[in-house]
Amino acid sequence: MQHVEKGPRHLQARNDAPPAVLAELLAEAGCRFNGSQPWDIQVRDPVLYRRILTHGSLGFGEAYMDGAWECPRLDELFTRLLAARIDERLGGRVRLRLLAAALRELLLNRQAQTRAFEVGRRHYDIGNDLFRAMLDSSMSYSCGYWKDAHDLEGAQQAKLDLICRKLELAPGEHLLDIGCGWGGLAQYAASHHGVRVTGITVSREQAALARERCRGLPVEIRLMDYRDIRGAFDKVVSVGMFEHVGPRNYAMFFETVRRVLRREGLFLLHTIGKPRTERHYDPWIDRYIFPNGRLPSVVQLARALEGRFAIEDWHNFGPDYDRTLMAWWARFDRAWPRLEAHYGPRFYRMWKYYLHASAGLFRSRRGQLWQLVLGRPDHRREYRSVR
Repeated sequence: MQHVEKGPRHLQARNDAPPAVLAELLAEAGCRFNGSQPWDIQVRDPVLYRRILTHGSLGFGEAYMDGAWECPRLDELFTRLLAARIDERLGGRVRLRLLAAALRELLLNRQAQTRAFEVGRRHYDIGNDLFRAMLDSSMSYSCGYWKDAHDLEGAQQAKLDLICRKLELAPGEHLLDIGCGWGGLAQYAASHHGVRVTGITVSREQAALARERCRGLPVEIRLMDYRDIRGAFDKVVSVGMFEHVGPRNYAMFFETVRRVLRREGLFLLHTIGKPRTERHYDPWIDRYIFPNGRLPSVVQLARALEGRFAIEDWHNFGPDYDRTLMAWWARFDRAWPRLEAHYGPRFYRMWKYYLHASAGLFRSRRGQLWQLVLGRPDHRREYRSVR
């Protein structure tokens, strides 16, 4: 007798076979539907297949949020799917959607100044209680540096120290922090290196908490877009913000930094990147996590930097982001009982999917984490890497 799941009328039999094209693609990644490995997809509602075929990775992610499938090791599943580039190889209707999205990218500037505060409202403002619970004490929402660290706290402190040493911060200097988050780096630089800091963010919640945490220090936090920056700074840093700039604005971003950076100054850019230029983007991440976010490639960065900055150092420690994300997940999961009433079960599944998919991106080496130390082309100082 065929077993049928209880629930809404659209549910089908649990033992419905997946379409051959999906089963074959999954097999190429070393995964199966309803298999016995911890990274196999356990189908709870066969509507999953139709959602993948019609909406690709967006349908896959939304189906997970709706409870249509489970997987004991989401991070390993995504590592395998991304390493095999399954997201790029779905059939006709999905390719048409990707083509339409690519055309929109060409015609529209999705990171225009009129949209600058959207990611602040939709992501960074969702709740400081969530980020306090998930992040370390500095509330660093970017990759930690795990070279000699044993836990998240140590990795993030090591990252802050590394940035300050790479920038060669000296007492009395004025540091501009583009995308200052909750003020962790500003607080650290002012406290440990005696610098004055101006931090900018597009998130009201971040700005309010950063001002509170930096009270009594020579730190000013401004709610503003990077295109409105004025003044002159000895050093400039941007950590985890460049992913929101967008390829059409890379030249403007670097021109803005060059304009405000003193001749002998240094600029450190900390950003997620991709080893090759990709025209498509993940529609699930775009809709639910980082609206209008785009990851730069090596070529895109090099073109935007040409003639504007000299590259003093380019450091990749992408595998450290895998460890950082899994540490965030462990902290979020432990804190969930006190967060649940505010956010609800669908948010839990969305956040779990986001953190594990992101870990898979770095574990598969599809994603990298770069720190670039840049100087103006006309500077005369000699720079030595601290790595």
